Amino acid sequence: MAGRFAPRPRTAPALPTAPATQATSATQKIAPTPTVPAPHTAPATHTTPTSPPADGLRRHWTPPDGAPYDLGLALGPLRRGPGDPTFLAATDGAIWRASRTPAGPATLRAAHHHGGAVEAQAWGPGAEWLLDHLPDLLGASDDPGTFTPRHRAVLAAHRNRPGLRLCRTNLVLESLIPSVLEQKVTTVEAYRAWRLLVRKYGEPAPGPAATRLHVMPDPRTWAMIPSWEWHKAGVDAKRSSTILRAVRVARRLEEAATMEPEQAAARLQLIPGVGPWTAAEVIQRTNGAPDAVTVGDLHLPGIVGHALAGNRDADDEEMLELLAPYAGHRHRAVRLILLSGHTPARRAPRMPLRNFAGM
Repeated sequence: MAGRFAPRPRTAPALPTAPATQATSATQKIAPTPTVPAPHTAPATHTTPTSPPADGLRRHWTPPDGAPYDLGLALGPLRRGPGDPTFLAATDGAIWRASRTPAGPATLRAAHHHGGAVEAQAWGPGAEWLLDHLPDLLGASDDPGTFTPRHRAVLAAHRNRPGLRLCRTNLVLESLIPSVLEQKVTTVEAYRAWRLLVRKYGEPAPGPAATRLHVMPDPRTWAMIPSWEWHKAGVDAKRSSTILRAVRVARRLEEAATMEPEQAAARLQLIPGVGPWTAAEVIQRTNGAPDAVTVGDLHLPGIVGHALAGNRDADDEEMLELLAPYAGHRHRAVRLILLSGHTPARRAPRMPLRNFAGM
């Protein structure tokens, strides 16, 4: 299966700084709402929103009590491969993201500032929405203080990565679609599909990153992508059909961002083709769920088993048993295990990449 957590972002050429001033079917289905606007479009009363100033809107956020904070660790899981057109880690340490918010497309630039604060700038119709939700995105709603390491590997990673906080995007579709693309394929295949589809059917990001970043398509555009374009991007009919079912009820799915993690996972799994694996991958990012464990993954049980018990052949059941002492923080424990580098050596060569376009 494809990547469980995005690695810490690699650096890329700096962008100009603005001038200072987861599949199982469900028995219950969500009924689509016909002829309603897509969830990410601006409300009717704001059809022509006022554009923010050229230097964007600004906001600062400071971690509570001067706690250590690592911006790259917090936002890293939102990156879908080194060529993700919606995410860029610049050489100056800033992270740029392009999102489709309920108020419209927007671009966010976040960077560490003096005194441990994070300074953010945003452009586009959704700029204000992004900055209103900035603390959640940066991990303000996360509570790592109640986490207690109980294994040597986890303790070492916890000490080495004290600035880890779990982000919360409050945007479901932007995590759901790439997670569906990652079902039962290599990360390279999934990242390629996401990159091709967003660049072709998305739109340039607002602000100074327009030439480097793209905002993902809105639900209506996803629904209009021809079948042969999915095929050319290497996406089989099962995954594309799941995405098409999801975008038809996008407004209902976005409500999951306000739910408790268990309820959110249940809401997502009402879509045939979205199972526990995909639901966990989504709510980890959308809801900042510290206890959402990814089950049904090809590699994760072996990684956790190897790090905590020296058993690289562990299955989901054993993985959950090993993570039981971290109840309430099992996802955080897994993140730390992955950051620790205690992964078993590869036994077999990587799966060959398939050429769907040539089939």
